[in-house]
Amino acid sequence: MRHNRSLQKRLGVGLTLGATLLWLLGVAASGLVAQHEMNEVFDSALEETAQRILPLAVTDILNRETATGSRTAPALKEHDEYLTYVVRDRQGALLLQSHDADPDVFAALPREGFTDTPTHRIYGASAVSDTIYIEVAEPLAHRREAALEAGLALLAPLFILIPVSLFGIWWVLRLSLRPVVEFQQSIESRGASDLSPVNQDGLPEEFEPTAVAVNRLLERLNRALDAERSFTANSAHELRTPLATALAKVQRLKTQLEDQHLRKNVVEIEEALRSLSTLSGKLLELAKAEGGGALSQSPHNLVPILAMIARDFESRTPDRIRLTLPEGEVQSLLDPDVFAILIRNLIENALKHGDKQQPVDVSLTGAGILRVCNGGDIVPPDQLALLRNRFSRYDTKAAGSGLGLAIADAIASGSGMTLHLRSPASGRADGFEAEVNVTHAGGNSGPCT
Repeated sequence: MRHNRSLQKRLGVGLTLGATLLWLLGVAASGLVAQHEMNEVFDSALEETAQRILPLAVTDILNRETATGSRTAPALKEHDEYLTYVVRDRQGALLLQSHDADPDVFAALPREGFTDTPTHRIYGASAVSDTIYIEVAEPLAHRREAALEAGLALLAPLFILIPVSLFGIWWVLRLSLRPVVEFQQSIESRGASDLSPVNQDGLPEEFEPTAVAVNRLLERLNRALDAERSFTANSAHELRTPLATALAKVQRLKTQLEDQHLRKNVVEIEEALRSLSTLSGKLLELAKAEGGGALSQSPHNLVPILAMIARDFESRTPDRIRLTLPEGEVQSLLDPDVFAILIRNLIENALKHGDKQQPVDVSLTGAGILRVCNGGDIVPPDQLALLRNRFSRYDTKAAGSGLGLAIADAIASGSGMTLHLRSPASGRADGFEAEVNVTHAGGNSGPCT
């Protein structure tokens, strides 16, 4: 599964790794240059040492009483020599050596110039018509140690510079991308019904076209939704009066008919007109639910509203409503009229589609959790997800428009709440349950009691 990462994190990690890599490459290049320069200095020191010692060694050898035999140059005090030398004749016979010199380091026959062995760098020079040779040797380990110390000296400042540069990169990125993050948060934090333009002030030039396109899309979407809501509301409103008139005339006609066959037909027409009138009312409620006016400016106590609506249903359907209310108040920013539409649709849905022999449980807790639960057959999960859609109904013989749960879901979404539908109901083996936390309306985190 592909996981998207934030632009700020990508740039931060990328620039951090890039800067660190460039620092390390710079140190490596500097170390190589320093090592090359140090090798030149060491070679020059070998050559200079040979050139200075050779005349003294020649004088010492020529002034000996016997020209044969070797001699070790005395040391003023014991010390480790980085540079050791031997003086030999053309055949390789040892004439003079430094006090710490190892003859096995040198080749059998002396040579002029620079040569390398697995352990030493050697420089040779000759005098007296190439009859006396001096060879000065330096351990390669000494050079490696010097190169390592130089590299560490170059690397040490990075332990301070790299964290400082990384902090600087993250700080600059955070400061530069702050308008982009605010733009992102302004889109994420708005509710589904908030189609107002997003603020594009301070955005980088690269993101301005995105903000303009988003605002244009929101404007077009808002116009389209307004047109749809207006059409729905106006159509339903305009239908109410002629429907009421037609229903009244049909009812009067029914009382005047004596023919049972005609009377039956008129009754069917009456029921059709009642259904159409109910549908127009539901369409008006749906338009109000989707109109973005689900929230009020100040919180209201919803407990008495729920009690009043429950009593109204109880008078029409005795012994079907089982109401449970909290002892204290439940404050919510949900508009009282909108809450009334919400609870009426949930209770109507439970009464119509639930088991007629079982009561409908309506409860509101002190934490603001509203539950409407009824008995009945279990709704399959695939059908449960479709019940939020308009005109969607599960396999049932009960009359209805299929808009009740769509209206409730529109109210919940438009006010920042979530409508949970469950089947079977919580704590039961059958039935259906609708649950919503009314204190979440408008982004509240809890009840005010």
